[in-house]
Amino acid sequence: MSKPRLTALYRYPLKSAIGEPVPALQLDALGPVGDRRWMLVDADSGRFLTQRALPRMAHLLARWSPSGGLSLAAPGLPALEVALPDERADLRGVILWKDAMRVPDAGEEAAAWVTRFVGKPTRLVHVPEARARLVEDAQHGEEKVGFADGYPLLVMGQASVDDLGARVGRPLDMRRFRPNLVVEGCEAYAEDGWSRIRIGDLDFRVAKGCSRCILTTIDPDTGERSADREPLTTLKTYREHEGAVYLGQNLVNLGTGRIEVGMEVEVLA
Repeated sequence: MSKPRLTALYRYPLKSAIGEPVPALQLDALGPVGDRRWMLVDADSGRFLTQRALPRMAHLLARWSPSGGLSLAAPGLPALEVALPDERADLRGVILWKDAMRVPDAGEEAAAWVTRFVGKPTRLVHVPEARARLVEDAQHGEEKVGFADGYPLLVMGQASVDDLGARVGRPLDMRRFRPNLVVEGCEAYAEDGWSRIRIGDLDFRVAKGCSRCILTTIDPDTGERSADREPLTTLKTYREHEGAVYLGQNLVNLGTGRIEVGMEVEVLA
C-alpha cells in the first residue's frame, strides 16, 4: 500500500454549520486558523447550539474571513458580514459541555440574524485565544481548543469510511463525520493505532478516538436524519466501547505552521 497522504482538508468556521473544504490549513495555538472560533448559543441559558438539536444548521453557511470575521448565509435570509468583536467587547457567559466560559458577543445585528434563523432568541459568540479552553487531557496546561467539542483536530481514514459504507450497504459522504484531515493510503482503521504523526514540519499528538453521535445520521445536503439511524446503527455493532461508539481520531498539533492537501502523513508511533 502507498504511503498515507492528506487527500482533503476541512475547517468549520461556525461550530456545527456547513464545513468548508480548503486546499491548506494554517495551524495556530488553537488548531486550524478560522476553525470553530464562532458558535451559536441560546440567548437565555448561554448553552451552545448544534445540529444535534437543530438539524437546520446543516443549511447554515458560515465562511471565515482573513480579518477573523464571519460571512453568514442561509435560505430565506440576506447574507450578513460579521466583524470580529473586540476582545474587550461585551462578554457573554456560555456553556459548552461542562465548560463555562465568558467570551465576546458579536452584537445585536448578528443576534437578530441568527435569531431569525434558529427561531428563538440566539446569540453569536467568538472565542479569542486568551479565552480558549484546555483540551480534555491537556498536557502541561498548554494545549488549548476553541469551540470544538474536546480537541482542535479530527483525522479520518478514507478506507475506514469506505469499510463502514460497505457494511451499511451504501456509500457514506465523508462530510457526515466532520473531519479536519482526511487520509488515504492506509488500511481501514489504521488510525486507531497511531499515537503520533508528522505532516510536513508539524508533529501531532493522537489524543483519543472520536466518540460519534446523532450528527453522523444527518445528510449534509438535506439536513434530514436517516430513518434507519445509519451509520450509527452499524457502528454500534463493531465500534462500541464502554457505551460509546468511535470512529476517527482526535489530534492536537504540537506547534504552528501550515499543512496542505497532498502532503505525506508520517506515522511516528
